[in-house]
Amino acid sequence: MEFCPTCGNMLQFELPNMGKSSRFFCPTCPYVSYLENRVKIKRKQHLVKKELEPIISDDDMKNAAQTEATCPNCAFGKAAFIQIQLRSADEPATTFYKCMNENCRHNWRED
Repeated sequence: MEFCPTCGNMLQFELPNMGKSSRFFCPTCPYVSYLENRVKIKRKQHLVKKELEPIISDDDMKNAAQTEATCPNCAFGKAAFIQIQLRSADEPATTFYKCMNENCRHNWRED
């Protein structure tokens, strides 16, 4: 991706046509950059995925209030819950549940 040194817009690519070489051109100003026949990649950079951190940790759910909610995974009758406002203030809060069954510990949410 190249940017125009004059106005900062992203340059568009034009394929070679009727004997003209390929080029980058700016759609808003008269800047043009002609390309050589062979383009070399100067540097490759491998992206490393970051480790995801949970928004609600297990410690948060240990101290959370409990209610009678049926787990969709194991049908256990108790769950810990936390309500968080994810959207704008005029929309209802999202409720996150965690099953209190020691063998299940399934997480789910209700919008």
